[in-house]
This record gives sequence, C-alpha cells and structure tokens, in this order.
Amino acid sequence: MMRPPPSPVAPRFRYAALDAARGVALVAMALYHATWDLGALRLTPENYALTPPGRLAAHGIAGSFLILVGIGLVLMNGERFAARPFLLRLARIAGAAALVTVATLVADPSSYIFFGILHCIAVSSVLALPFVRVLPGWAALLGAALVLAAPHLISGGILDAPVLSFVGLGRGTPQTNDYVPLFPWFGLVLLGVAAALHGLPAFRRSRLADWSPTGRTTRGLAWAGRHSLAIYLVHQPVLMALLTGVLSVTGPHPQAGVAEFRALYRRNCVATGGEAEVCTRAAACVSDAFRREHLWADTPRSFTAEERLRAQGLSQGCYEAAEGTAPAP
Repeated sequence: MMRPPPSPVAPRFRYAALDAARGVALVAMALYHATWDLGALRLTPENYALTPPGRLAAHGIAGSFLILVGIGLVLMNGERFAARPFLLRLARIAGAAALVTVATLVADPSSYIFFGILHCIAVSSVLALPFVRVLPGWAALLGAALVLAAPHLISGGILDAPVLSFVGLGRGTPQTNDYVPLFPWFGLVLLGVAAALHGLPAFRRSRLADWSPTGRTTRGLAWAGRHSLAIYLVHQPVLMALLTGVLSVTGPHPQAGVAEFRALYRRNCVATGGEAEVCTRAAACVSDAFRREHLWADTPRSFTAEERLRAQGLSQGCYEAAEGTAPAP
C-alpha cells in the first residue's frame, strides 16, 4: 500500500539555500581535485590529497553531495512522482557517468572510473524512490543505518567477484581513480531522504526557506549549485590543463616524490630484516645520494644495467653508514 506523502512536504521548486550548499560542496570538490592534480603532476612535494586528512576531506565532500541528492529526491517527488523530470535528470547523470568511464578508460586504462560519484548518484536515485514514495517515513532512517553498517558486518565470498565491485562489500579495493560503491554510500542518500521527509516542514517555516542570495559570492554559489553537473564535468579538465601549463614553466617541485620514496624504501628495508631507525636514516641517505648522482627521475623510469649497479652500491653504502659500520657514500 502506497504511503501518502505528508502534506507539509515542500513543493517542487528550488531553495536557494540548498543550491548555495551544493555550490559550497562544488568549491570544496574543486579544491580537493586541484590538490590531487598538483600532487599527480609533481608540483608539490607529495600528493596531499592521498594523505589521511586528504582522504577524510574527500569522504566528507562526497558524503555532502549524496545527502543533498537524497534531499533533492524528496523535493522533486515528495508530493507526487515527477516521472518526466526524474527520468530526464537520471538520463543526464547516467550519460555523464558513462562519459566519465569512457574518458578515463582511454586516458588511464589501469585505473579507470567504473563506479564513481556519478554512477553512485544514478543508481542510488532509483533505489531511493521507494523510500520517498512507498515506504513509511522511518524506513529511510533504518535503511540508512543498515547500509552504512553493512560493510562492517558483511564481506567476502561471492561479493569479492570483480563484477560486483560496485556493491562495495568485497574484501579488496579495486584500482580506480574514483570509487563510490553503493555500500556504504547509498546510506548517505537515504540519510538525506530521511532528513527531508522529517525536517522539511520545519525548514519551510525557517528563514532559510525564504533566503535569497544578495552578494556576489552567494549568488555565484547558488548559480553553481544549479549547474552542478556541468561544472563537475568541466572543472577537472580545466584544472589539469591550467596546472600542466604551470608545470611546463616551473618544472616539478624539487622535493616531489622524496617522502614517498623514503617511505617505500623504509618499508622494504624493514620487511627484509632491517631495524626501523637504521632504515629511516638509510632512506634519507639514499634519496639524497640518488639526486646527487643524477639517478633521481621526476617520472618513473627503468635503470640501465650500469645505473642499477650504481644504485645498489649507493643503497648498500647508505645502509652501512646508517648502521655506523661505514662512512656515507
């Protein structure tokens, strides 16, 4: 039996405050992607987007978008199912997701995007409809809790199959540049649905419901929020083109890759029986020696046989120096 929507649910029109919130999320996303691009192009000492704070920021940004998706679904379909607008929106998002997959498959086949944020939004929009129109109001909140908890309760078995990677309940993480699987991320869409079903009546009585942007910044954020899909599609190619131009002028950062190299050297050194402190000192010595002896490369490359022998000798000498048994090379 269909659940009749509560009468105070918001009608289908845009709230400027929600558009501005989406605009803020877009700015945060662009800043994160700029940070990632700077690291990928070696314009910064390391890729700060891949550090724990960077990953936390990425999760927060993606989560904010998905919560806003859930709220938007209620705004669009709360009073009645808006079939034509819903299907047009779904087609645009699914088409954009397919475009992202094709473009990244051509540009980087080893880590192309097969289920990123747009893929998750498209599938979640369909899966969330029953929670908006059919199921009782508490079901969205319960569903959100279950979906968010599922990766901690269920994993492995048939769910490890590569074809089911989009579900997100396998034990491994696939190699891809943007991975937003249904579990746990669909849970945030449901959280947005629950927030809208239970909170929109109070929101409509608040000042935010009637808020209108007046300043240049707030008008810009609201405009960006209304055109979020187009901005999402174009911002990364534009950023990459601009920063590639910067790279052609400045070259890579002098310390680019050093921290990553030292961490990898230390990890391998400890794994082969070295003491942690000795390995740390040796890693710093080796990276300095490689740069001094012109064995350091701004991009990964293969050593010649002669270079490999020199590198091995420098590495051995640095380790012995770190142990205190020989002078540094």
